[in-house]
Amino acid sequence: MTIGNFDGVHLGHQAILDRVRSYADGQGLMPTVMTFHPHPRAFFAARAGRPELSPAQISTLRDKLQQIERHGIQQVVLARFDAQLSSMAPDDFIRRLLVEGLNTRWLLVGEDFRYGHKRSGDIDLLRRRGRDYGFEVETIADVGDADGKRISSSELRLALAAGDLEGASALLGYPYSITARVGHGQKLGRSIGYPTMNQKVPEACALRNGVYVVRVHGLTPQPLAGVASLGVRPTVAQQGRRVLETHLLDCSIDAYGKLGTVEFVRFLRDEEKFPDLPTLVAAIDDDARRARDHFAFHGL
Repeated sequence: MTIGNFDGVHLGHQAILDRVRSYADGQGLMPTVMTFHPHPRAFFAARAGRPELSPAQISTLRDKLQQIERHGIQQVVLARFDAQLSSMAPDDFIRRLLVEGLNTRWLLVGEDFRYGHKRSGDIDLLRRRGRDYGFEVETIADVGDADGKRISSSELRLALAAGDLEGASALLGYPYSITARVGHGQKLGRSIGYPTMNQKVPEACALRNGVYVVRVHGLTPQPLAGVASLGVRPTVAQQGRRVLETHLLDCSIDAYGKLGTVEFVRFLRDEEKFPDLPTLVAAIDDDARRARDHFAFHGL
């Protein structure tokens, strides 16, 4: 097994997952990941009343679990990170969770892995307790990019905050996307000729607010072309929560209640507050034209 937050499941995470699966296959063990919800830093930020210290969220829980499964992990332990877990002594963390809870036989962690109350547990303690309880500990070095720079969730958050989809894809090894169930909105898009499928995103979603060329997967056997807006809809809503609104180009589908995966292809522009609806519609006309031009040139 391995332990980590795995936000984004980037190439560094994938190296860890592939090693766990490979070792488990060779030993007849269950490849397992222990991960946490919420993110420990988000928990401590909320407890301190400092929400600005909470890390931006790269993946929804659904997307994270799907990516982990794609790398051959058969079991995920989703631990609620709360006051009880955060105050657990390192010895208790090892004995109660790893040994009694999961019968761990082999554990892979990063070289800087810390655990237990105030992150006081280290690799040396893990190895000593591994000898006591009968499990082996292996560490893995950071994975670097083509330039030797460490691949990390922090770097991925910076790329997404800038709307740098090419940079994010290079760190992920796949295009950035968000999967969520399609819900009902205010139906405003329909009234102005641009019906949208509305999906909730994490309030602290790492991706930059704005308008994107997108591909939509999961609604039909083939991907669909679209243009999407991520943000708080400042022209039509006061203090709205973040939402992902996607208009499917030249296609009408009843998507309510379905799971749709929106793959972000190209950043077009920042979210803007327009003085009136006609100005908003003119901007959307231009967004849709640019998205059609993109697919006409690059294909779907």
